[in-house]
Formats: sequence, C-alpha cells, structure tokens
Amino acid sequence: MAKDTTKTSKSKDTKLLKNNEVKKIAKSATKGIENAETKKLTVSKTRAKKIKHAYAVNDAENALLLKLKNGDVVIEMFPDDAPNHVAQIKELVRAGFYNGLKFHRVIDGFMAQTGCPYGTGTGGSGHKLKAEFNKKPHKRGTVSMARSMLPDSADSQFFICFGDCDWLNGQYTVWGQVTSGMEYVDMIKKGDGHNGAVSNPDEIISMVVIADIDN
Repeated sequence: MAKDTTKTSKSKDTKLLKNNEVKKIAKSATKGIENAETKKLTVSKTRAKKIKHAYAVNDAENALLLKLKNGDVVIEMFPDDAPNHVAQIKELVRAGFYNGLKFHRVIDGFMAQTGCPYGTGTGGSGHKLKAEFNKKPHKRGTVSMARSMLPDSADSQFFICFGDCDWLNGQYTVWGQVTSGMEYVDMIKKGDGHNGAVSNPDEIISMVVIADIDN
C-alpha cells in the first residue's frame, strides 16, 4: 500500500487519499448517474414543513441525517456551490451506500474521513467527479470531498473537519456543513500517528436525506 502523505500544516502538501489511483467497485449501481436522475421524494407542503422544523434545516431535500454511535449529526449541503457532488452524495445515500462504512482515517484536531467501501481509503463507487472547488472555507464542521493528487478524482470518500483547515481552501470540494451534532463528530475514534489509520474504527450507522425520513 502506498505511503500516506497527508500533512496537517499549511506549509505542507496535504493529500486526503492514500493512492493516486482509487480502486473501483465492480458493477457499481451508481456509476454513470446523471443529476436529473437523482431521486426526489414528493411530500406535502405540511409534511415538508414538519420535517424542516424537526431538524432545523433550510432545505430538507439538501440536508442529511448522519447517525453515529453517540448521536445524530445534521449536515446541510451546498447544491449551488457543488451541484454535481451534492447530487452524487444524495444518490449514494439513497442507495444505502454509506450505511455501515468505517471512519478509516481520523486525525485528532484535523478531520475524520469515511466513504470507502473497503475501509482502507482505497475504494469508491466507481464514479469520479470533476472538481467543483468553491469559495466555501474549510472550518470546524465543514464536509468536503477526499481525493488523490488528481483534482478530478473525488468519488464517495469525504471528510469532516474538526477545526479550521484554511490550507485546504480551494483544493478540495466543500459540499456541506455540520449544523447540529458536531459534539458527536468530536467523539469519533481517533487514529494513531500522522496517517490517522484507526484500529477497530467507528462506523456510520446510517445516512439519510432528511426529506426522505418518515415521521
């Protein structure tokens, strides 16, 4: 396995995936999806209002409920800033892709990374995305896409920042922000050393689009 070159200082080259080439899952159900194919849930205005109020989100269709062992985390997404990434994340979430995946790389004070089906940082859904670098900063609670050295290599892996990570700005696609439950993200089991590899890592219990939740 290639050596992980991630650094946590502004002056050093930061890479959030271990290899330049990411392994693909055979016969991916999500490969080749288009934005227009992203599933939409039809709900009444009254029901949509109740869902929005329950989780205090601006747009239930573009918000996620991430269940961790210690509690629930709400992530509001940025479809205007990263439309293709948000569309793919929602498609994967609705396919149940993230349920049970491990936080395989967690660096205290930096970030927690997940989204690899192998739990090693080498896998994805098989559908890479063209970078949508934007002006959203990497700060505490920011949710951004992991990638290799190649800008257009993001797939399914993402990370949540524990603190401000300004040196990542403009280099990774920010697609969401934790708006509730960041204290539970802080409790994710940390890895050892600068690589952040985690022994017996914590897992995503489930991820759902808030608009899809049945009350």
